[in-house]
Amino acid sequence: MDHLLHLDRTLDELDPPRWMPPAADATHLVRAVHELRCVPLGELGPADLRTLVSQQVALPYVLPLAVRLLIEEPLLDAYFYEGDLLLAAVNAPASAWAVLPELGARLRTVITTLPETAVAGLPRGAAEELAHFVGEPAPRR
Repeated sequence: MDHLLHLDRTLDELDPPRWMPPAADATHLVRAVHELRCVPLGELGPADLRTLVSQQVALPYVLPLAVRLLIEEPLLDAYFYEGDLLLAAVNAPASAWAVLPELGARLRTVITTLPETAVAGLPRGAAEELAHFVGEPAPRR
């Protein structure tokens, strides 16, 4: 199924059950995720996708959107730092990637083409996370 066909629909529509409103004392992050589930997929920006992927929300719908951005700009600075969306994606559970094997393969190809200097500029441990996702031995220090 091509999850990009549903860009006019929200996660609450596509990923049942609809979530109840957050509790009155919910954290900012919890409130943000609840709000993002009500935004049409086509309106989600890079920071929104990073948040949803990091929180493992509706991954079959948000990972394809994230990968679409990452193919164009692998080290996209979604919100916190260069490469934050990429690292969120590679840290998604293997079970999420198992249902999206073609996308996982495309992202692996993108990662293997990254220059070493670009990877070296990412936060500590990022090279190991990328290597693990690609299935290569971790780089030596």
